[in-house]
Amino acid sequence: MSDTVTAGRRLRPAVTTAARRFWPAALAAAMAVPNLGGGGTEQVTSLARALCLLPLLYLVVETFQWRRGSWAVLAVLIASFTVLEAVDVADPAAVAAAVALAVLVWGAVKGRMFRSKPLQAQALGMIGFGAVALIGLVIDTDAGRYIVAAGWFAHGLWDLVHLKLDKVVLRSYAQWCAVVDVLIAAGLVFLP
Repeated sequence: MSDTVTAGRRLRPAVTTAARRFWPAALAAAMAVPNLGGGGTEQVTSLARALCLLPLLYLVVETFQWRRGSWAVLAVLIASFTVLEAVDVADPAAVAAAVALAVLVWGAVKGRMFRSKPLQAQALGMIGFGAVALIGLVIDTDAGRYIVAAGWFAHGLWDLVHLKLDKVVLRSYAQWCAVVDVLIAAGLVFLP
């Protein structure tokens, strides 16, 4: 048997393993890269609003213990955000804040908010990332671009912590979200 055939047989399992392990990162890059840069004020505003969805997903998943539903919750949030942006009846960031408040109240009523450190962390994340998004929406667009980029980048780090700890959301979701977040942050900073 030739060395090329032998090397090819050894390489196949490694490629298959890498594909199984890193498909979320590849999907994230395929989704994010075509949409980077070029949007100006509208892009900064839309990404500031979308920044509110990132911690909302974590908050919802942790409050209701829906870890296995991470991708389904993402699909519902994206669809809802898209509809809200299209019909322009309510600000998606305001709706996200209202949903977050309802989820926090639910967690408090059920007693989980006071007993669960992960839920407390998600509540603080929602408040922190929400504040960054709000600042990005109300200040000058040029400065807001960098604030919103910092929020997306910080959420990418948040995702990596959750990926490392293997907590709250599925690992595949955390990996995907980290890559999307960092690419969006880079696009805001380097491709305005």
